[in-house]
Amino acid sequence: MPDRVGGRAHWLWLLLLAAGSTLLCCALPMLLVAIGFGAAAAALFANLPFLVDLAVHKAWLFALSGAGLLAAAIAESRRSRQCPADPRLAAACRAANRWNRQILFAATLLWLTGFATAYVALPAHALLAG
Repeated sequence: MPDRVGGRAHWLWLLLLAAGSTLLCCALPMLLVAIGFGAAAAALFANLPFLVDLAVHKAWLFALSGAGLLAAAIAESRRSRQCPADPRLAAACRAANRWNRQILFAATLLWLTGFATAYVALPAHALLAG
């Protein structure tokens, strides 16, 4: 059982990283520009050229990380998952499941923040500005 739990945790950490990358490509530069640090955003893109690739392919980034989060949420919410009968293993299983839910929740919040910044904030601002 611990191997299955550990393997699942690796995927959730990868999803957390993917969801966090949506913030790097989209939310952080927009936030820097919005608060008047446009030069800092330009320096960030100049010194970290992979951010340009992430920003160019943000639709794929959001689609793949969102699909991964959806798959993880489905796998996490299956009713057929059960912890072993051994009390020590059951406690470890419950602790791993609790961590998995927390990591999945954090990754989902990161993804939603990045999505709202990349696809909702600018059109909403343009609509409200006139």
